[in-house]
Amino acid sequence: QLQASGGGLVQPGGSLRLSCVASGFTFDDYHIGWFRRAPGKEREGVSFIDNTGGTTFHRDSMRGRFTISRDNAKNVVYLQMNMLKPEDTAVYYCAASKEPWRYVRFASRYAFWGQGTLVTVSS
Repeated sequence: QLQASGGGLVQPGGSLRLSCVASGFTFDDYHIGWFRRAPGKEREGVSFIDNTGGTTFHRDSMRGRFTISRDNAKNVVYLQMNMLKPEDTAVYYCAASKEPWRYVRFASRYAFWGQGTLVTVSS
């Protein structure tokens, strides 16, 4: 299973670090993705990291602001979010996929999902 945490209320321009802790499966066999669902909108992919931590991918609007990393020894993935904007307000979910890297943007390819953590960006 996956446990996401680290959400909260932050002012525009602020930062948050989300964590996703995994258990019950071989963590370093899986790519990890962060997705989010904003109020009234569809779920969208945010950032992705391969099973080794050597390759990452970010949605265009997150590049330069978000950083994804992982520590396979601790079974954890981090999403560092800087320069947050009100439009980043959403519930953020982490998910794990064993499928080929070329499918990481597709939510249907993920086997395990965390419960979500709410990020609110507001003054």
